Amino acid sequence: MKIAPLPQNEQERLAELRKYNILDTEPEAVFESMVQLASYICKTPIAAISLVDENRQWFKAIVGIDAKETPRDVAFCAHAILQDEPMVVPNALLDERFHLQMVQGFVFMQVYHLSHPVDCT
Repeated sequence: MKIAPLPQNEQERLAELRKYNILDTEPEAVFESMVQLASYICKTPIAAISLVDENRQWFKAIVGIDAKETPRDVAFCAHAILQDEPMVVPNALLDERFHLQMVQGFVFMQVYHLSHPVDCT
């Protein structure tokens, strides 16, 4: 997997993320319901609300895998925060950014439907 570079606005993005005081908080039913609904609507086994800090991708809510976080180096969302538009990866098996164990066996995530970064401007 190609490790995503840091966004140009990384310090501002992290400051904005910290303002929400949401990292490492307890699960909340409203977020759990949102990922369950997203999984159902998109017909995907995995759906998540994730936040990317300096070192990790932390899941506020997730369905389909038993994880609370992943290292930032293997996070699809570390690539998604580099762009202003939603990120769609039609086939992660063919995308050179994502040749890693999560795609090639461990979790098998072939299609990455959507990710949209929070605008911190």
